[in-house]
Amino acid sequence: MVIKVFLASSSGSTAIKKKQQDVLGFLEALKVDYAPLDIACNEDNRMWMRENVPVEKKPTNGIPLPPQIFNEESYCGDYETFFDAKEDNAVYAFLGLPPPPGSKEAKEAYLLENGPVENGTIVNGTDDAEDEENLEAEEENIDDDTLKREVPMEECNGDEHTEEVEAEVGGETGEEAAEEKVAEEKEAVEDTEESLENTKAPVKEEEAQEEAEDEEAKGEDDQPVSEEEEAPEQEEEDE
Repeated sequence: MVIKVFLASSSGSTAIKKKQQDVLGFLEALKVDYAPLDIACNEDNRMWMRENVPVEKKPTNGIPLPPQIFNEESYCGDYETFFDAKEDNAVYAFLGLPPPPGSKEAKEAYLLENGPVENGTIVNGTDDAEDEENLEAEEENIDDDTLKREVPMEECNGDEHTEEVEAEVGGETGEEAAEEKVAEEKEAVEDTEESLENTKAPVKEEEAQEEAEDEEAKGEDDQPVSEEEEAPEQEEEDE
């Protein structure tokens, strides 16, 4: 199918020139193949356009002005109807062409054909952005409900539960530290007493040895003098 755009290349009207440029520019942006047909330089094109524009679409004077748009021999519309279709995101429908997959117009067409049905009537689909927002909101609500059901009570308590656990652990740690400190002090006292006893032992041995020597010396002094020792002393006295 070929889109035919009838235009006047040598029109003296600035408004007509602008409308023709808008139509051609938008078709090129959409990458729609079209054939420009000049009615200013070709009388056959002029006559064909005037004959194939529907009577109800012609102005009061009966002479349609360019641009006029056709899909092969099927009349699409003039600039005003093209502009309305452009504002409604329905240019492909206006041209009688299938919208490309993934385009906004294709999505809206799908909703119109396969949208929800109420009482046998197809309800027009909402805007894509609104649909996406509604879906995201529903997913968030589902996720929130799931989390509320799955999260244990301890996690729901948050910081309070954490502080309680830390307090219990801290208390146990403090008691253990105190017990360890007492044990260390007791061990230090025992080591000190043992070292004192080891120091006193040599002193006691020395004192006992000295006492023994004193007793021996005293015993020797107390022994009686033998007769042999007294004899020499008597002889000395006689002399």
